[in-house]
Amino acid sequence: MTDADPTAQPVRILTICTGNICRSPAAERLLRTHLDGVEVTSAGTGALVGEPIHPPMAALMTRAGIDADGFTARALASEHVRDADLVLALTVSHRSQAVVAWPGALRRTFTLRELARLAEHVGSDVLGEGTTADRLRALVPLAIRARGVVRVPPEDDDVVDPYRRPDAVYTQAYATIEDAVRRLAAVVTP
Repeated sequence: MTDADPTAQPVRILTICTGNICRSPAAERLLRTHLDGVEVTSAGTGALVGEPIHPPMAALMTRAGIDADGFTARALASEHVRDADLVLALTVSHRSQAVVAWPGALRRTFTLRELARLAEHVGSDVLGEGTTADRLRALVPLAIRARGVVRVPPEDDDVVDPYRRPDAVYTQAYATIEDAVRRLAAVVTP
């Protein structure tokens, strides 16, 4: 991670999707809810800058008890990637775009589903004692090493884009994000 005493700082997580009005804000708010010791922001590679969370996604979040208010979409900038301790993309393409924006982020950039899967492979026992933030910091290099061991088709790492699609697709996208966040939290939460 980046600061002199990283354990004294929260883990800075950036979530990335296309418009920054559906998937990445849902991931942002779910990660904030399920992980202690993190600061989570989001951005879009083709952001609808200034827009709130899209109403169908906001409704799903609200129904699940996740705050969807006060959100404003923003465009992905290289400094967002540079300043994040962990970058979680919602598709393989978004992951690639993050690394293009800041190549130094390669070893801390995953798709959300990929990191959840790798976290389960690594397991909670090897993350040591400490806070959720400490354990999340410990997970990142272990997950990088596990990348070559746990192989799946790249499409298994993507969360479907629900924008302007039927409500069932929003439900599917939200459920996929929530599942990945819960799986990750189960491993890194002491």
